[in-house]
Amino acid sequence: PMPVYPPHVNLLIQNARVIDPASGRDCICDIAIAQGRIAEIGPNLSLSPADRVIDASGLIATPGLIDPHVHFREPGQTHKEDLASGSAAAVAGGFTTVCCMPNTTPALDSPELIEWVLYKSSTAAACRVFPVAAATTGRQGEHMAEIASCARAGAVGISDDGDVVASPAMMRQILQNTQQAGLAFMQHCQEPTLTRGAPMHAGVVALRLGLLGWPREAEEIIIERDIRLNRAIGCRYHVQHISSGNSVEIVRRARAEGLPVTAEVSPHHLTLTHEACAWPDGNSYNTDAKMNPPLREQSDIDALIAGVADGTITILATDHAPHTPDEKARPFEEAPFGIIGLESALALYYHALVEPGHIDWPKLIELMTINPARLCNLDRTCRESDGLGELFIHGPGDVTLIDPDCPWTFSEADLAGKSRNTPFIGRAFKVRAAATIVGGVLKHELVAN
Repeated sequence: PMPVYPPHVNLLIQNARVIDPASGRDCICDIAIAQGRIAEIGPNLSLSPADRVIDASGLIATPGLIDPHVHFREPGQTHKEDLASGSAAAVAGGFTTVCCMPNTTPALDSPELIEWVLYKSSTAAACRVFPVAAATTGRQGEHMAEIASCARAGAVGISDDGDVVASPAMMRQILQNTQQAGLAFMQHCQEPTLTRGAPMHAGVVALRLGLLGWPREAEEIIIERDIRLNRAIGCRYHVQHISSGNSVEIVRRARAEGLPVTAEVSPHHLTLTHEACAWPDGNSYNTDAKMNPPLREQSDIDALIAGVADGTITILATDHAPHTPDEKARPFEEAPFGIIGLESALALYYHALVEPGHIDWPKLIELMTINPARLCNLDRTCRESDGLGELFIHGPGDVTLIDPDCPWTFSEADLAGKSRNTPFIGRAFKVRAAATIVGGVLKHELVAN
C-alpha cells in the first residue's frame, strides 16, 4: 500500500492559549490546520512544513466566534449593507459564522430565498452565513410561513425579528411547527400597542427630550405569554436582545423549572443607558443610540450582567443593524432603530463582563461559540464533522485569535461594513481580534504597526 503522509499543513498556530469550552480545553498549545480542517491540537506540534506559521504567544485561540443575530440587508436593502460587506465586518471583529435575520426585502419566508442566501453567501461572503427564516409570510403576522420547507432548505432558526408575532393563536401554531422542524424560535419581544410611536425607553430622559416612552412591560409580557403558550408544546424558545432587568428574572424562573428557554444580550444593552440618546448637553438627540429594544437604565444593565454571570443569559449577540448616515440624520422619532456591532462586540463584552470579573475568558468564549452553535443547530450533534463552535480533529478550521492586551481606539477606519451607525466611535478598548481564520483561510489579520 502507498505510505500515508500527514496532510500538508496550510496553517500552524503556535504557543496560543487555546480555549475550547465545549471540550473544557484551556492550555498553551499549537493548532495545525490542513485542507481547511483541524489536523492536530497539542503542545509543540512538529508536523510537515507549514505554508504559514503564526506565533500566537500571548494570544488566545478559540473556536471561530459565532454571532447568532445580524442584519446583512440582502436582498433588497443593500445600500445599508450586503452579504459581502457585512461578512467583512464580521471577520474584522473575529466572527467566522453569523446568522442573518429575515427582515430583508423580500422577507426570507420561502425555501427558495433561504437557498438563495446560502448560495449567494457561499460565493460573496468572507465568513459562514446561515439564514434564519421568517415565521410568517412577508413577516406580516397573518399567515404562517413555510417553516418545515425553510428548515429543510437550510434555515437555522425561525423568527419575525424586527417585529413580534403579535397574535397568540398564530404564535401557538408557529411554536408547534418550529418544534416539529427541530429549530429554535427566536422572538423579538415587543407588545406593539404599548410601543406605538415610542422611539426610546420610558424614563426621565424621554420626558426631558419630550419623546414618547417605551415601557419595559412591552418586552416582559410577550416573554411571559410565550412561555405560557409553549408549556404544552416544548419548542426551544429564545429571547432576542433582552433589555429589561425584569425579563431576566422571568427567564431565570423558566429555566429553573427546566423549560427550554434561552436568552441573548447585545453589547449596547450591557454598556449604555438611555442617557446615550441625548448628547452631553442633555437636550439634543443622538440617533446612533436609537435601537430596538431601547437602551434602558443602570439597574437594567446590572440585572443583565447578573443574568450573564449566573447562567440565565447564555448567548451574546450583536444585533448588527446597519443604516446609512442619511437615514440616521433624520429627527429622532423618524430615524431607523439600530446599531452596528460586529467590529466592536468582542472589546465591549470583555469590558462589560470579563474585566470587572463577572465572568472569565472561558465563559465568555462559551457564550460566543458553542452556545450560539447549539441554538442554531450548527454544533457537532447536528452537523457531525462540520460542527461549529468547538475545536476538534477533522472539524472545520475556524479559529479566532484574540489579543487580550491590545490597547486601541475604535474609529471609523476600523469599520469594514457599509454603515457607521455606532455611538462607540472614539472609545478606548483593550481587547481585539488579532486574526480570523475561516475554513483554514486567514480572512482577517491585525498587522502590527
